[in-house]
Amino acid sequence: MPKEKVTLTLDADAVHALRQLVGARSLSAAVDDAVRAHLAKLQHLAAVDEWLVELEREHGPVPPETLEWAAQIVDRWTSETHSDAVIPNRRAS
Repeated sequence: MPKEKVTLTLDADAVHALRQLVGARSLSAAVDDAVRAHLAKLQHLAAVDEWLVELEREHGPVPPETLEWAAQIVDRWTSETHSDAVIPNRRAS
């Protein structure tokens, strides 16, 4: 798989801790793994959003209380897997 060299600005303490755990030569691999995991979550949430749009198109609007319930589940899931995850384009409840 092709690789692309990028410049990032990351929290110095987090980089230091990660480097201590994985070593300097494995730092890129560890960051790549984290990016892939975060990307998979974002893609999953985007697929859920598309599915909700399709359901609304076929069956009408989802009741607000159901959207609130679903948002709480997603928020709980997100906080359990990454406490400061950013989920762009997530549907507002």
